[in-house]
Amino acid sequence: MALSDNEVNAELKKMVAFIKQEALEKSREIQIKADQEFSIEKAKLVQQETSAIDAYYERKYKQAELSQQILRSNVTNKTRLKVLAAQQDLLDQVFDAARKKLASIPEDKERYQEILKNLILEGLYCLNESSVLLRAREADWELVRKAIPEAEAAYKEALGVETKVAIEEDDPLPEESAGGVTIIGFHGKIDVDNTLEERLRIMESESLPAVRITLFGPAPNRKFYD
Repeated sequence: MALSDNEVNAELKKMVAFIKQEALEKSREIQIKADQEFSIEKAKLVQQETSAIDAYYERKYKQAELSQQILRSNVTNKTRLKVLAAQQDLLDQVFDAARKKLASIPEDKERYQEILKNLILEGLYCLNESSVLLRAREADWELVRKAIPEAEAAYKEALGVETKVAIEEDDPLPEESAGGVTIIGFHGKIDVDNTLEERLRIMESESLPAVRITLFGPAPNRKFYD
């Protein structure tokens, strides 16, 4: 049975309405999905930007911290160098004062003669020869002549052998020397420098650590001592 025109129009309207409804629902689905995808992408972008900002400021913080450490280290090193320079200056003053006092040692004749004897005796022990030459200031020859037999006797008593010491009068120590003696052996090939200046230099080298501790106390970072 054929449909009338009214029935056809009614069916068409239903079909159109159905298609519109399907289209609206499809459109809503697409919009919802688009909104979800947008939210997801937005969240990803926000997370990425947040991470990038965090990483940037983390780098800046580490750079600032490193710069501060370098600055602190530089200041510490400069301060340490200034302290060391001041300490060395004071040590130089101490030993300079000691050098100036060397000239006064020969003034006490009795004490100086004992010093000369010990300096000669030390030279004899070092050379261990049957005869040696001795250089001294001409101004000290009188005391040296008294000190020589005392040193020879002490040497014989200690080692059981004799030795002879002769003053090298043709080549005395300079008068500007503070004093002391030089002992020469092995036909002039070896000499023992026991002048007062050399003894002070040796004492300065050997006693410097102890003097430093006495003046400034032990170094805070030093763990071992001789």
